[in-house]
Amino acid sequence: MQIWIDADACPVVAKDLIIKTAIRTEILAIFVANQSIKLRKSPWVNMAVVGQGFDVADDYIADNVQAGDLVITADIPLADAVITNGGKVLTPHGVEYTKDNIKQKLNARDFMDTMRGSGLLDPSEMGGQKPYGDKDKKALADGLNRLVR
Repeated sequence: MQIWIDADACPVVAKDLIIKTAIRTEILAIFVANQSIKLRKSPWVNMAVVGQGFDVADDYIADNVQAGDLVITADIPLADAVITNGGKVLTPHGVEYTKDNIKQKLNARDFMDTMRGSGLLDPSEMGGQKPYGDKDKKALADGLNRLVR
């Protein structure tokens, strides 16, 4: 098992927790992003810098993930690809995507995309993502502990 992290949008607090988990469990954590990010030095932590462009990091993860690997991402299409390939998915907020819930999430995402694209939904009215808090950190820690066993 390896842990793949869609690092471009992953909160710093979540990155630190993932690194601590990787070192404690001696499972390789690979952070994938369009630019290098500062990470704690460890043989259990790697950085993969990919080219610029839309979904380049996601495509890299989808192309390299193996069955049984864990991917940390909030990207629903990437999560769907990982699950299809036999991997596990956990969001930085500790939500696990599975075969049982990913299609519903993907359909909801596509519906919202259609609504925004047709002008029926103003993106500025959506409010954005909530700040990363202690509940998110605990949910991620619990999810990591459960999935890396």
